[in-house]
Amino acid sequence: MLETTARQIADLTGGELVGGARGDETVTGIARIDSREVRDGDLFAAFAGEQADGHDYLEAARAAGATLALVSTVPEDLTLPAVRVSDVQEALAALARAQLERARRENPQLTVLAITGSAGKTGTKDLLGTVLASAGETIAPVGSFNNELGLPLTVLRLTPATRFLVLEMGARGIGHIAHLTAIARPDVALVLNVGSAHLGEFGSVEAIAQAKGELVEALEPTGRAVLAAEDHRVAAMAERTNAPSVTWGFDAGQVRGENLTLDDEARIGFTLQIPAGLTTVDGAPIPPGEHAVRPDLLGEHQAGNALAALTAAISVGVDPAAAAAALQDARLGSGHRMQVHRAGGAMIIDDAYNANPDSMRQALKTLAHLGRSHRTIAVLGEMLELGEESTMLHDQIGRLAVRLNISQLYAVGSGAAAMHHGASLEGSFGGESELLADVDEAIAVLQRVVQPGDVVLVKSSRDAGLRRITAPLLEHLQASHPCETDARTGENA
Repeated sequence: MLETTARQIADLTGGELVGGARGDETVTGIARIDSREVRDGDLFAAFAGEQADGHDYLEAARAAGATLALVSTVPEDLTLPAVRVSDVQEALAALARAQLERARRENPQLTVLAITGSAGKTGTKDLLGTVLASAGETIAPVGSFNNELGLPLTVLRLTPATRFLVLEMGARGIGHIAHLTAIARPDVALVLNVGSAHLGEFGSVEAIAQAKGELVEALEPTGRAVLAAEDHRVAAMAERTNAPSVTWGFDAGQVRGENLTLDDEARIGFTLQIPAGLTTVDGAPIPPGEHAVRPDLLGEHQAGNALAALTAAISVGVDPAAAAAALQDARLGSGHRMQVHRAGGAMIIDDAYNANPDSMRQALKTLAHLGRSHRTIAVLGEMLELGEESTMLHDQIGRLAVRLNISQLYAVGSGAAAMHHGASLEGSFGGESELLADVDEAIAVLQRVVQPGDVVLVKSSRDAGLRRITAPLLEHLQASHPCETDARTGENA
């Protein structure tokens, strides 16, 4: 946060000083909602969530060094200076809006870049943060802080020296992104795709496109829309903004990815192709040319994420050669898609943290590429929030596994039964698809059948629970085949 006193915070949020606050207490750190992460000078926001109430941790926050708290109720034993507000989340939003406006005044070079899309937001956000950090101080969300609470917390990490602020914006309905852009108006809006994630909540892909397009509608005429040329719903968003747009893609668009390749382990490589005539948000010419891009990322879908991040970065003035170099051997940290682990001579791709039909298809295609020289096993769970089309979409994924010649499909749980049925009805499988009752059965089966040389994909929505499979499977493989254990065990992409 930019240094702010308790009195200023009370004025900005419509709150009142409590807990012995005098008003001159000065927040020099950032805003946090987890008392375990509090450091000296921080603002502790006592947010009442579904699992915990921050008001129960005010003393822990004080002991950890918090200067001030935001509270909606005042405990009798409160000893931490605080500002009482009617709603802590709304107060954080108001404070974030005011801090960003102040930061823009004090640092005219500050540029805000916002990302949305049905898939790939978090990975693209991190790739963009990596590229921008090569050109100046960059703030980007931790994890997928992309909602009404996470976005203000990201904004409140601003410092006087911040050059780039990267924001991820998610939506579960019409108007959600508009609300987020009212807190933090972007200078650059990057839209990745419009897919079927959360279809059950939106009702139609057209409604999803309407919601995602709210991001470009928030741009000033001096801003820039960065749009995926090969997604017709995204490309059409150029008509919904007063700002100029730049497009990217592999078969269409102004900024191109050429000569896309996947190596034997499905790691991507391509050539960044920049035509003459493009300009930055500030009007400076972008140098045309070609640049090799070789991140350590797994799967063709990551090439699109990398190209999107590069297009946004050069649009705000990052030198193209430096941008491409910043992604050399770049990896994504834990918690991202397609985490690769190796043990006992087998490769386990853990992607059980998010799933929709688009990302499921991408993951299966990556598995199929790896299957050119390995036995491939797809362990798939339910894709949640798909509404009335859920059965049909699960059926399609099962059929795709057959068409891609995946060696073995295990559908886990009743919610994934349509995958098994679709695969069985596709015709070319002869027992290569099996429906498993639950995660425990899946672990037992995999521990029995996975052998050195196999490639295993584990993918589902987070709440389907398949994320519990990888750790015991790795432990079993390491114990069963110790001579085959690869020293590179760990994250790859």
